[in-house]
Amino acid sequence: MRVMVIGKATDGTENGAGIDPEALEAMSRFNEELIDAGVLVALGGLTPSASGKRVVSDGGSRTVIDGPFAETKELVAGFMILEVEDMDEAMAWVMRAPHCAAGRSETEIRPLMGMAEFEAVQTPETRVIRERIRARLTGS
Repeated sequence: MRVMVIGKATDGTENGAGIDPEALEAMSRFNEELIDAGVLVALGGLTPSASGKRVVSDGGSRTVIDGPFAETKELVAGFMILEVEDMDEAMAWVMRAPHCAAGRSETEIRPLMGMAEFEAVQTPETRVIRERIRARLTGS
């Protein structure tokens, strides 16, 4: 199963505070462990929300809201995609991750939805489109 490990924003990440070099080194070593174990699919960090935008959709209308966004605790600062056997394995990896933030931080782990979750509502047309998309993304 694939899970997304979501690093929540903190006041430090939103204020553009740099990461401590020792913390960066520890996280880099941890990322290498994930790669060596064959579970790391992707990872990345996000800039502070001040450089972002939100698009609010309501029917056919779209409204753009410029950052920064107020609720820091609800923002994402970084992510990893892990390929693991189950949530227990995902939890085990996250529990080993170094704590890089100054003070309190939160990490969320959520399973990614696969094609099975959409089977009940797919039409023959959406199946063809989804297969075409999958083929284009995988190069097959």
